[in-house]
Amino acid sequence: WWREAQEGAEIDAHGIPYAAAPSGGPSYGFRGVLSLLMSENAAFTLRRADDLLQPEASAKAGARSYALVAADLFGKARTWHSDSLKSNGKSSLLTEEASVNIYPIMLRVSVTRGTNALTVKISRKDNSAENFKRANKILASESEPVHIWDFSGRTTFILMNEWNRMPQDPRSSDQEMPLEIQFYDISEPPANGAAGRKDELALTMGSSALSNGGIMDMDLDSSGGICKQVGSGLIGLDNLGNTCFMNSAVQCLAHTSKLVDYFLGDYQKEINTQNPLGMKGELAYSFGDLVRKLWAIDGTSFSPRQFKAKLARFAPQFSGFNQHDSQELLAFLLDGLHEDLNRVKCKPYAEAKDSDGRPDEEVADEYWGNHLARNDSIIVDTCQGQYKSTLVCPLCKKVSITFDPFMYLSLPLPSTTMRTMTVTVFSTDGSIGPSPYTVSIPKSGDFKTLINALSNACSLRDDERLLVAEVYNSSLIRYLEDPSDDISLIRDGDKLVAYRLPKDSEGAAVVVFKSERMESSISSFGRKSWKNFGTPLVSNLPDTIDGRTIYNLLLKALTPFREPKDDVLDADQITGKSSSVNETSDIDMSSDAAECSSMNTNAGEDDMTTEGGMLFFLNTERFPNQRMKIEMDQTITLSNLQKRLIVSVSWQDNGLKQYNLDPLDSLPEVYKTVLFTRRPQETCSLYACLEAFIKEEPLGPEDMWYCPGCKEHRQASKKLDLWRLPEILIIHLKRFSYSRYTKNKLDTYVDFPIHDLDLSSYIRDRSGQMSNHYQLYAVSNHYGSMGGGHYTAYVYNDGKKKWYDFDDRCVSGLENEDSIKTSAAYVLFYRRVHGDTSLVDTETTTIVESTDCTTSGVAAAGDDL
Repeated sequence: WWREAQEGAEIDAHGIPYAAAPSGGPSYGFRGVLSLLMSENAAFTLRRADDLLQPEASAKAGARSYALVAADLFGKARTWHSDSLKSNGKSSLLTEEASVNIYPIMLRVSVTRGTNALTVKISRKDNSAENFKRANKILASESEPVHIWDFSGRTTFILMNEWNRMPQDPRSSDQEMPLEIQFYDISEPPANGAAGRKDELALTMGSSALSNGGIMDMDLDSSGGICKQVGSGLIGLDNLGNTCFMNSAVQCLAHTSKLVDYFLGDYQKEINTQNPLGMKGELAYSFGDLVRKLWAIDGTSFSPRQFKAKLARFAPQFSGFNQHDSQELLAFLLDGLHEDLNRVKCKPYAEAKDSDGRPDEEVADEYWGNHLARNDSIIVDTCQGQYKSTLVCPLCKKVSITFDPFMYLSLPLPSTTMRTMTVTVFSTDGSIGPSPYTVSIPKSGDFKTLINALSNACSLRDDERLLVAEVYNSSLIRYLEDPSDDISLIRDGDKLVAYRLPKDSEGAAVVVFKSERMESSISSFGRKSWKNFGTPLVSNLPDTIDGRTIYNLLLKALTPFREPKDDVLDADQITGKSSSVNETSDIDMSSDAAECSSMNTNAGEDDMTTEGGMLFFLNTERFPNQRMKIEMDQTITLSNLQKRLIVSVSWQDNGLKQYNLDPLDSLPEVYKTVLFTRRPQETCSLYACLEAFIKEEPLGPEDMWYCPGCKEHRQASKKLDLWRLPEILIIHLKRFSYSRYTKNKLDTYVDFPIHDLDLSSYIRDRSGQMSNHYQLYAVSNHYGSMGGGHYTAYVYNDGKKKWYDFDDRCVSGLENEDSIKTSAAYVLFYRRVHGDTSLVDTETTTIVESTDCTTSGVAAAGDDL
């Protein structure tokens, strides 16, 4: 009947014959077959049998023959055969109401390199005990040969995939390709009265060509529905060692109903092995195998080692057993699955055009059409949306509008908690003394926010600017010059200072005065040595610099600390007489020779026996231990790139008596921590995160936009708007922030809707008829800090009508759905609601548990439970 249906229904499928034999010999014999049935694993070899030009040759040889047929061809042939018999007034066993025995069998197929032979392995771990025995009986024979005719093309695909591998790519155990088939047979009485589905029907082998045989239908369904009875999906994943991030992301995706339907269906026919951006289909096969195991009947937790090996192979950043980010894995996995399943074999070139005043609807459709012309997969159909990006040049006001696709939304967490910070402000012209100012800024602010708040607090004039630095051990160790740096880089115990400088001197060099004095220490047995003290003072440098200029700048900065009863000493008295060495020489700081000069003079007691009160020594930032004495008439030359001149001021006792420098030793901390106090939990709504996402903001200095109007890179303003939403909306909450110095996690509690996320007011495209209401069905959680943490997943099970906690291999139910809303929520998974917003009726396709698969049949795709 199959051969007749091929001709009558014009099915263009050429069968490739294979001879099956147990690995190690052509036949086991009776004892061999009995031993095989009692073993845990069985292996068979399939070899091309090109001498069998027609299936009739198998019958003449007394062989038991099977046909491997894709489900879509099977359905087409069945329909033609039934209609043909009905037209002749005959009944057919190939009707949808016929009773069948369906044996789902999981095989693992590998290729012996350099040959056309396939090794087929059957394991008890992958199959039920009864189906494992049936599979062995199908392929193992005591007396008669077994022939398999492949009309599906699967074996050719497996062979070609192996031949296309690079020679240096060694074969390993994880290269086995999973292949699930359905064996249809009515030679025995129907088991448990199970009835076939409308797309899964048993075939009677009455034909002499395939007598004693059967149809092995690969577990595929061209309609995209569920091809077999499935379990409840409440199966955990073993932790292989810091793989909780992977388990959390996989469980969320594996409970996305549209993806479950797809990977339990005929997804293999959409594998794109020629895509240079893909993984030759291996990632899709591995993930599909993982999904089928998670939805297996009577399944238990298992170890996803093969899937982990695939990840490590194609994404080396996930190799080993270090901690990783579940969102980063999710991004790679979705992108990799899309490329492996991309239906576009040859991507056309499409030039991106600017809007040029055209209507947004026209431009958006053009961009989306260009995107779909190159990207067409189940991932695009399900998970991809589109947003509008608007850039405006700050000078010529040129507006550029583009429409870009997105796989997920990464939303910032707006801070509602203010941080109190204290900074001491110094004048550089000696007009006023140092004053501490306390300001409050958002906890998630940056250096620019801090400087703006501090400028308002200290009444900074329009012609002034602030140079903010951190003080440690009487030295300026860090300058807060990058306005985009996060203030989380500043700790509460740090000490910050700000110097008021002329605004027109921005970019000019400054001089930093570091004070030191003779002190005795216990470690040196009472012997005196030079020690730094106080807070450095800063002044703006003129174009011409010499020793006397340095001295006058210091005197000016010291004015607020001057004791009024003392007279100012002249320059020669303060610094002492010039030494005979280098009395008239200049100091050139533009050369490394000056920095490393052997003229570095560590002032000792003999140098300070003069009548003056202080000496000046030149330091370098590159070589802090190298320094040289500054004479009054010496000229100092700076290099073009040098921004700061470091000068050590060595004080004598008589000089210290003229100034009250105690205020320089009493800098307050940024924030004085009070023991046993806990700051309140920061909270915000998911809608506030969306508002922060679409808020207009200027681009950073490192993200300058090339303006086509100005023909220059500009720091344009950028605004994002949602234009087109996907069926499955994945929202990533940006809890982790990274900078050059630190990594930080925000423990903000985000109040997100469970039953009705209404995005209608955020969609700019009003022409669409799709619903903009979404419901939550999965959450990826992260507990802990950046240094160490743990991932879990909350998933709503449609069959049980209940939320479950997936903690690696442990799966437990949640009594209260509100318990899923915690500050650990990291990635949210929403599905579009069509019509009613009750969680039970949101899905158009329902996965039925194995206990519900009775004689009434299995719910087909598109049926509501």
